[in-house]
Amino acid sequence: MQKLGARLREGGLQGARSLIRAIYPPQCLTCDTMVTQEGALCPACWPQVPFIHGTCCDACGVPLPGDDRGDAVQCDECLVLARPWEQGRAAMLYDAKARQILLGLKYYDRMDYAAPAAAWMARAARDMVQPDMLLAPVPLHWLRLAKRRYNQAAILSHALSHALGLDHCPDLLRRTRHTGTQDGRGRQGRFANVADTIAPHPRRIHMLQGRDILLVDDVMTVGATLAAATEACLAHGAASVRVVALARVARQP
Repeated sequence: MQKLGARLREGGLQGARSLIRAIYPPQCLTCDTMVTQEGALCPACWPQVPFIHGTCCDACGVPLPGDDRGDAVQCDECLVLARPWEQGRAAMLYDAKARQILLGLKYYDRMDYAAPAAAWMARAARDMVQPDMLLAPVPLHWLRLAKRRYNQAAILSHALSHALGLDHCPDLLRRTRHTGTQDGRGRQGRFANVADTIAPHPRRIHMLQGRDILLVDDVMTVGATLAAATEACLAHGAASVRVVALARVARQP
């Protein structure tokens, strides 16, 4: 009887989903065009999203010229600016379409962006995944969290943990000081602004011991916040840290 009840409930859910789809057909993530499944991009929008393919910097994920031969290569910026993490990836470059997706997730409650974004990030990060890796988001200070109501990096890391089949700790790290926005600051200003502002949650320090960590953020600009989060993990016993962002801001030549 329990199995029969479960089947009936599942059948009812499937029927409800079919009815909802009939009334509200799925639309492209970034426009009103009808698509065949939830979370898809239409044929016109897909090529406008600057996904990162092929050769990329092993440290920050920015695309690089040349064929991908499987060797670890780094961009000029990462050769000069040593990264505290071992590897870094991003799913896309930050431009108009990517900005639309990021701002929708960050400010306009577009939670429907999370699952497809996580799938794109999973594809970018898959070669970095280690056994028993723990995912954690870059944290928001509680003042900003109260204003925004949610941490978009935590939404992404939760969805990404499901996509990769890995453990997730949304409050592994916390901000110890409110730093304000990074907008308008140069590279040195960004690093100085977030220095020593991220630490493990006191009740989560044990989860770092000897663990490979994958830090998740929505955007990597110069990498200052990810560097501060990485240093906090390594200082409290993490075996290694890798990072992944939905979008990477590439410096213009």
